[in-house]
Amino acid sequence: MANFFRRRIAAKLSRTLQQHEDLLSPALSAVPVFKKQKTADFKLSINTLRANGVLPSSGDVQLQAENLAAQLKQDSVVENISADRGLINFTVNRKLFVEKMLEPLENQDDTKFGLNSELLNNLKRGTTLVEYSSPNIAKKFHAGHLRSTIIGNFIANLKQTLGNNVIRMNYLGDWGMQFGLLGAGFGQFGSQEKLKQNPLQHLFEVYVQVNKEAEQNEDVRQNARDFFRQLEQHEGQAVSLWQQFRDITVSEYQHIYKRLGVHFDIYSGESEHQGQAQEVVQQLRSRGLLKTSEKGTGVVDLSPDGDGSSVCTVLRSDGTTLYITRDLAAAVDRKQKYHFDEMIYVTDKSQATHFQQLFQILLAMGHPWAESCQHVSFGLVRGMKTRTGEVVFLEDVLDEARTRMLHNMSQSKTTKELDDPEDTAEKVGISALIVQDFKGPLNSDYKFDWDRMLQAQGDTGVFLQYTHARLCSLIRRNEEIDAATFDPSLLLEQSSVTILQHLLRSSFCLQL
Repeated sequence: MANFFRRRIAAKLSRTLQQHEDLLSPALSAVPVFKKQKTADFKLSINTLRANGVLPSSGDVQLQAENLAAQLKQDSVVENISADRGLINFTVNRKLFVEKMLEPLENQDDTKFGLNSELLNNLKRGTTLVEYSSPNIAKKFHAGHLRSTIIGNFIANLKQTLGNNVIRMNYLGDWGMQFGLLGAGFGQFGSQEKLKQNPLQHLFEVYVQVNKEAEQNEDVRQNARDFFRQLEQHEGQAVSLWQQFRDITVSEYQHIYKRLGVHFDIYSGESEHQGQAQEVVQQLRSRGLLKTSEKGTGVVDLSPDGDGSSVCTVLRSDGTTLYITRDLAAAVDRKQKYHFDEMIYVTDKSQATHFQQLFQILLAMGHPWAESCQHVSFGLVRGMKTRTGEVVFLEDVLDEARTRMLHNMSQSKTTKELDDPEDTAEKVGISALIVQDFKGPLNSDYKFDWDRMLQAQGDTGVFLQYTHARLCSLIRRNEEIDAATFDPSLLLEQSSVTILQHLLRSSFCLQL
């Protein structure tokens, strides 16, 4: 599809510039598609040609674009050529465009539309480890973790579809002083009976209660420190209670993940890397990277000139490790265990500095594979509330999406009688939640809006499901009708062309 047109345009350029097509093809890409605006199909970057030595690196870029565009002639494949802001835009013959883009669909057994593109032949494939979701143990799944779960799952699915061996990891927040508070609080306010009835709700209530007490009572704070020390020293009773909290939480989370259509290969956590974190400290010390600050903390100097203007704290003054120390240990351990070719962390944008420092320290420790580690950041969800307006837990959001969708379905005159309307409402409601999350720019915050999310028209998950259902219905009702000869001239209106332009661009996006 895309490669047919790219080869033809590259051949045209090759004849004009007297250069090999292979040198010119990389400079050609699909043009971004905009709503309600006609766009060209391909663009040629003059700057790329300058960087490759095809065109002189000096002179006005726009003038070079205009001069080259003037030398290129339209033909049966390319019907329009124009120059704009250092780019040359190519619009291909519309009838041929429709015909070539839909050609793969003639083989109805081909379920990998676009994935057989020649553009993907040189894609590097290997083992990809994706860390995402990563909620905190002994707490209900907060809705704030929804974006990491959805985006991380999408990345993992995409990498797998492109032929990578994907390891899906959930790195749980299962260590830290909060467990000292929870352990001490459970001894005072907890009930094993309530823990069996509604595990995470009870733990949440205990945590809120002990936090209030700790604000005003030094004895409670001391009890929390004592419990966490027992935990770090692997004392049986403390570890047993912590393990119970962890097992309960993972079990509850798995139920929510199942509703979202998400699964993990590995449930890992900070607790697994305590000992290894101390080994990391020793390695930093032996390499001369660990310095002691005026406050007595252990720091690594990351400033370019080594003047201490930018440091990362990896050790408290009492010698205990921090989150980043355990992250360093976890990264080294994963490389040794899974031999990944790339590792992707999916968290919100507030952790960008943390991951920059993490990768910098790994490189300084002599781990060149840190170059293949990547942080995919995203913006925050604002205003996500249930009807009660209380602390938002993801399960409550999923329940409310189902309830609201069920109500909307019951009010619609076009809703057909269903065998299991609750199951349909669940699936449509969750798809609406996912589509709303994908609609905006990745790193922008967005305001959650129940009414807009569940609309049956526009760019919503509900409309997407409705359209899919309509298309499936059309196929079922016309199964016995012989297929007519395909006539591409029937799909020349702008709305059809826009959809095909999106499909054209997908192969280019998957190369990135």
